[in-house]
Amino acid sequence: MGIKRRKDNKNRVLKEGEYQRSNGTFEYKWRDEIGKRHSIYAKTLEELRNKENDVLRDVLDGIKSYKNDLTINDLFNLWLQLKKGLKDNTFQNYKYMYTQFVEPNFGCRKIVDLKRTDIRAFYNYLFDVRHLKTLTIDNIHTVLHQVLELGVEDDYLRYNPSDNALKELKKAHNNDSDKRKALTLQEQEIFEKFLNEHGKYNMWYPIFIVMLWTGLRVGEITGLRWCDIDLEKETININHTLVYYSRGKENGCSFAINTPKTKAGIRIIPMLPKVKEAFLIEKHNQKELGIKCNVIVDGYTDFIFINRFGGVQHQGTLNKALKRIIRDCNYEIMDSNINDKVLKLLPNFSNHSLRHTFTTRMCEAGINIKVMQDILGHADAETTMNIYAEATDQLKHSEMINFQNYFTTQKVAQIN
Repeated sequence: MGIKRRKDNKNRVLKEGEYQRSNGTFEYKWRDEIGKRHSIYAKTLEELRNKENDVLRDVLDGIKSYKNDLTINDLFNLWLQLKKGLKDNTFQNYKYMYTQFVEPNFGCRKIVDLKRTDIRAFYNYLFDVRHLKTLTIDNIHTVLHQVLELGVEDDYLRYNPSDNALKELKKAHNNDSDKRKALTLQEQEIFEKFLNEHGKYNMWYPIFIVMLWTGLRVGEITGLRWCDIDLEKETININHTLVYYSRGKENGCSFAINTPKTKAGIRIIPMLPKVKEAFLIEKHNQKELGIKCNVIVDGYTDFIFINRFGGVQHQGTLNKALKRIIRDCNYEIMDSNINDKVLKLLPNFSNHSLRHTFTTRMCEAGINIKVMQDILGHADAETTMNIYAEATDQLKHSEMINFQNYFTTQKVAQIN
């Protein structure tokens, strides 16, 4: 006698594990590799069997069935235990970005329900509603992608739903992205002249001049020691960077010394005469004021650029100083040119803008791209090329304006 098979209300034979419920919907039950019972539901038998196929694929691919209970936060906690090889400040930054922006809401989502569109919608929310900059979302994406990649590696996910999500965001908001603008040559000259001639801000002249004429990152210049420069050979040895970051709620924020992120970051760059002069001015000023470095950071001391208390300079302090300098410089320009309707004022810019300015000046001078890459410490030539392309585009525009002005001048001369 054959086995009697269950049928639904349309007299269709149901497979093993399939059931029609009293309300007309369908259910499929099965046990995973550890014997735990699971169920999926659907309104129609066709929809149920499509879901069954997904379950079967998961079993064949080794995808763990108990993934249904896992959230993104569960994966993040696993990632925290397993992630090794990161510098402490980088690791703490990842933790901060995740706990601040992902964990409270989006992190509670179950990974089994996660789709590519969900990641895209989340990044759009951060941009449009939370008003985060693309660079901040980039940092969030870095850790979230690693967390979800762990889910793929451990067979909780078939693919990483965050793949390419950041590229899509950048393309979608291309016109809204904030690009760091280099100072024009005229703006740079105004800035240098103001620093040099105003005693109130003369103390900032050496460090900002070194930034402008070396292209050093702010952590590289604040971490420079006297033993890292050779005034006779006129070279600067870049072999570490100074960082300021949170070590967690219990330990608070503090300075630390890091090695550069890549081997390209370790380099020796030439010291231009203006840079050498700035170092000598800084040494003279400290001697006159009786200031000495009295701080040790991870065994490093004798830092070149220090504050009036003998401590290392903070990036935030430098940016605040720049804002005051820009403000007062522009006030002076306006006060001395009351009747001039077209004034050349300094734009708002940051420490990193000075590095971008240096790169632009090198482009304008026709410096070889490989030399630029070595001096700037770029591991990827594409980074140098992107800056080069932007700078040369600006140069072409200004040259064409000069070209037009030349013919305008010639035309006026002929009429006269």
